[in-house]
Amino acid sequence: MRPDWDNYFIEIAKVVSSRSTCLRRKYGAVIVKDRVIVSTGYNGSPRGIANCVDLGKCKRKELNIPSGERYELCEAVHAEQNAIINGPPDRMKGAVIYIAGFEDDESFANGSPCKLCDRMIRNAQISEVVYLNNDGAIAKLIIHR
Repeated sequence: MRPDWDNYFIEIAKVVSSRSTCLRRKYGAVIVKDRVIVSTGYNGSPRGIANCVDLGKCKRKELNIPSGERYELCEAVHAEQNAIINGPPDRMKGAVIYIAGFEDDESFANGSPCKLCDRMIRNAQISEVVYLNNDGAIAKLIIHR
């Protein structure tokens, strides 16, 4: 069966997440405008900085820090941030961002953007967020219209 557009781009976000260099969670993001991919991003260390996969350790994981806390200990840039940084600003306005994430045990992670990513998405004038919930169901947030 041919997937609808949301499922199609969520599947691509899942593949993008496989490039993640994070040991805790793997996220992928795809920015789409007029059903054309504008940019992709995955979570991981900035260019030129050693990443957790190569080092074989994660400071936040070692210290058992809960999700959403003590981001200053993490080198990673979020998938949404990387997709926005890598995309042309003029193509962001009115676009849709698709986000998929997985825990280290390969179960679904909640793809709802964190507060910082939410602000970046809004500032990039992206109009809609489509993401996977913990149960693998697609959820949507309308930002700008």
